[in-house]
Amino acid sequence: MPGNLTFDALKKKAEAGEIDTVLAAMVDMQGRLMGKRFHVSNFIDHAHEETHCCNYLLATDLVMSTPDGYASTSWRTGYGDYVLKPDLSTLRLVPWLEGTALVLGDLLDHHDHAPVPHAPREMLKAQVARLAEMGLDAAMATELEFFLFQGDYRTLQKSGYRDLVPFNGFNEDYNLFQTTKEEAVMRPLRNHLVAAGIPVECTKGEAEIGQQELNIRYASALDCADHHTIAKQATKEIAWQNGCSASFLPKWAPDKVGSSSHVHLSLWKDGEAAFFDEADAHGMSELMRMFVAGLLAYARDYTFFLAPYVNSYKRFAPGTFAPTKAVWSVDNRTAAFRLCGEGTRGVRIECRTGGSDMNPYLAQAALIAAGLRGIEEKLTLPRPYEGDAYAEDDVEEIPRTLRDAIETLRTSTMLREAFGDAVVDHYVRCGTWEQEEYDRAVTDWELARGFEGA
Repeated sequence: MPGNLTFDALKKKAEAGEIDTVLAAMVDMQGRLMGKRFHVSNFIDHAHEETHCCNYLLATDLVMSTPDGYASTSWRTGYGDYVLKPDLSTLRLVPWLEGTALVLGDLLDHHDHAPVPHAPREMLKAQVARLAEMGLDAAMATELEFFLFQGDYRTLQKSGYRDLVPFNGFNEDYNLFQTTKEEAVMRPLRNHLVAAGIPVECTKGEAEIGQQELNIRYASALDCADHHTIAKQATKEIAWQNGCSASFLPKWAPDKVGSSSHVHLSLWKDGEAAFFDEADAHGMSELMRMFVAGLLAYARDYTFFLAPYVNSYKRFAPGTFAPTKAVWSVDNRTAAFRLCGEGTRGVRIECRTGGSDMNPYLAQAALIAAGLRGIEEKLTLPRPYEGDAYAEDDVEEIPRTLRDAIETLRTSTMLREAFGDAVVDHYVRCGTWEQEEYDRAVTDWELARGFEGA
């Protein structure tokens, strides 16, 4: 389901004084909303057609540094502009911000108005178009896990993020009494998102102190990624409004379980479940088997798009519900891929590799690309894994460090053919910069371990 506000309705709300601000946003490499706040009169008169933004917004890191090494933009080329073209089908109310609406936009080249190929939204749209050529649609859903902490973002920043105190003091997995304590944040989050046209199913406590999960109903691939991104923004803003902080860092403490973002995926054709075959023991069609075989065969190639930072790999550990092995299973949470809805029209595959820090557009695009390659190559799906995948040594392992994931991305023929060499090279540079920044850092662990003893 796209946005819930038409352009005509926006005009009427502006005339009535109900909306005075429109956020025109694009999605950066990190999956964040970047853009401008327009007075509604200017948006209606001019900016609904297009606006502009610096092209460094697809060449920065988490702290907005401007690394060198990108072919698309640099100091040498002068950091020019992109055209930000609002997609008016995404126009929606932002109920948690007074008098505000939001529209997502696509990035175009400033000179020829061609789509920017390495823009995350464009990368997903390109893979959706590949599916459409085969008469297929993807239905996808993502789970958003995060931690709530006492104290607002600025207070925690000034403390150096030391002595962090989770909002709740107990493991609250499915615990309704414990999650009652967080309803000052979670209730408005659910209600505001629904009012913004995002079909929230539920929230729940997760398996760690202060950990939350937000579940949004499945949608088309692009709508799913839009929903995820807006919901993540809303979570942070509503937490801030309530004097606390929400963090999507996958692993904030070595003795705490990490936060994931599982991705559920199925394919449909002419309104029918293309993944379903009632004659199969698991209800899996041959199309689904080939698609899942592609996910397995190329799991290492696209790990970077599911785990893009050094910290992302800290959650891959046995006994944490985060996978370490590229195997599939039937309802087995130790595997990287889990069959859900076995034997029903809702049969789907759940990818459990992604962390809470993933960019959903990039993750979903990579998963679709790998699955399509499985169909193209008519790959055979092995038998489902049974037992504890953590204890299995004779299966392929997910990359355990960012450095390894960058190399599998760099050498992936499949992704280069799906996305193009320039796009893959762009994200390889994104990854290598993150690794270089980490390699320059001196950590608390190093100081504590070696200050006196070395």
